[in-house]
Amino acid sequence: MILYHGSRYTIEKPDISFSRNNTDFGKGFYTTTIKSQAINWTGRFKRRFGYGTVSMYDIDELDLRKSVSILEFETYSEPWLEYIVKCRRGEFSGNYDLVIGGIANDDVYNTLTLFFRGYIGKEEAIKRLRYEKPNIQYCFKNQVVIDNYLKFTGMEKI
Repeated sequence: MILYHGSRYTIEKPDISFSRNNTDFGKGFYTTTIKSQAINWTGRFKRRFGYGTVSMYDIDELDLRKSVSILEFETYSEPWLEYIVKCRRGEFSGNYDLVIGGIANDDVYNTLTLFFRGYIGKEEAIKRLRYEKPNIQYCFKNQVVIDNYLKFTGMEKI
């Protein structure tokens, strides 16, 4: 399986110590199977510096799934929402090597903002999110897993 990461720089050897807290799935190295999503992630770098970079990685998904602890959200759901809320507040990120699930993109973020600000409740947020098809992200939360499973294969300047 090919994974993509959008950034300012080529990232041959990802290091989660450079990751930010309070993101969708907490501190980790974020990738996606969707190249256009990784290109979207470069947007702020393109606006600020005139370019972005998509780094590409190969991973043996079957071996990975047999070997590491994974939390996976197949849809936008109540457990996904609760996990996102806790991670974005810096309260919880769990003891997982990898978290897989939907990205809080612009459409989803609008619903989350209403929920975070108390304008809608959890039930209404879930109801709205059910109509969104998740853009999947893979958040690697363990440096050893990154070092052993994520193999850099190239980059593309955007």
